[in-house]
Amino acid sequence: MKKVIYALILPLAVAGGLVFANREIKNEPSKKTAPKPPSAAEMKAELTQWETTLEGIKFKKWEASPAGKKVLASAAKIRNQVSTSSNMEAVVTSLSLPPGSRLGFGVMVRINGDDYILSLGLEKSNEFQQLHSLEVNDKIILRSHFVSYAPKYAYPIVAGDYVERDSKMIYKRAPQKGGC
Repeated sequence: MKKVIYALILPLAVAGGLVFANREIKNEPSKKTAPKPPSAAEMKAELTQWETTLEGIKFKKWEASPAGKKVLASAAKIRNQVSTSSNMEAVVTSLSLPPGSRLGFGVMVRINGDDYILSLGLEKSNEFQQLHSLEVNDKIILRSHFVSYAPKYAYPIVAGDYVERDSKMIYKRAPQKGGC
């Protein structure tokens, strides 16, 4: 009986010793270095390389097309307000996004005579509850930090950070965790 117990304990002790011997000591500084961000020349080279791919060629053709020029001009109209994150007056034109869009929850709005997709993020439990009360032709005030565009969409995409209706906040994006 003792031999069986010793036979079981011995491999357990050896395995435990190997585990403790191979683990890293956490107090030592990590020997792995963080990758350097690419330089401007490297980024330009990557962009040039991407522009020669099939997707890059399609994007360049879209940018030169009338639809692409319209989207880029609309994005440029609000670029100053977006970069300063200042208030923009908007009117809700549709409560649904264009068919086939994969932007999460959002609505269509008109700012300064141009239509935009107001993307608010992936729909979660109660985060957008007050936004569901919006109706077509509601006047809202919104703030954003980012405007983007893609050939798939006929409108620029405004990332909504703050939405207000009748001087009452109805949405505010939660700050990112662990970010800058």
